[in-house]
Amino acid sequence: MPKTLSDFISEARARVTDIQADDLDELREEDADLLLVDVREPYEYEKAHIPGAILVPRGMLEGAADPNNAHRIEALYTARDKPVVIYCETGARAAMAVDTLQQMGFASVKNLAGGIKMWEAEDLDIESGPYAGPLP
Repeated sequence: MPKTLSDFISEARARVTDIQADDLDELREEDADLLLVDVREPYEYEKAHIPGAILVPRGMLEGAADPNNAHRIEALYTARDKPVVIYCETGARAAMAVDTLQQMGFASVKNLAGGIKMWEAEDLDIESGPYAGPLP
């Protein structure tokens, strides 16, 4: 039987570790090595994003994380041994992204439980505006 998107998301969620919004907020203050990655699309990032997050749309993740790819992003591919937290709108795309990065050898990568929706529900810091950093 062919797999559905829900199947892929469920399988990924079973293999990844989530971090709660309040725990991520503390980690952001405590760990200067933390890399926060938004895997949504640029128009979503522009509306609202977590301060300090880099933008790597889900469809570009593998190339951005591969040090041998022409479209790599240094902040991401050099973070294999650093704490990395991925987020999207609700956590589904991020779960698949975390699963992929784990398969690519990233040692400590987590999914923001509930995504930016949960982050906003917890009334944590949000910024808006276009992404100014490198895209793959």
